[in-house]
Amino acid sequence: MSADGTQKRSELPVPADDGSMLPRSFDSLGFVMDVPVEVTVEIGRRTMKIAELLRIGPGSVVELDKAAGDPLDVYVNNRRIARGEAVVVGDRYGVRLTEVLLGDDPTARFGAVE
Repeated sequence: MSADGTQKRSELPVPADDGSMLPRSFDSLGFVMDVPVEVTVEIGRRTMKIAELLRIGPGSVVELDKAAGDPLDVYVNNRRIARGEAVVVGDRYGVRLTEVLLGDDPTARFGAVE
């Protein structure tokens, strides 16, 4: 708290146009909005023996552990953050999110669509 009784925000200096340093609040997420993250959508997995892997080629079908219609898992930097369904947007694939997972609890959901 400051002398006048208001709570002081944590600050970090950022460069101004003239080269001097200006304070910026840690409470704002603006300073991380340009940080790139990897988004991955997983449709399923399969464990295979090396002999099986050596037999696959063009036209081979690899059966995955998920059934058709099961939700796809959405990961950000290898951490599952959501589930959704595959959609086609123009000539590209996309994911319509049906559940957003909260925090460290994989069973916690936000905005689940039934």
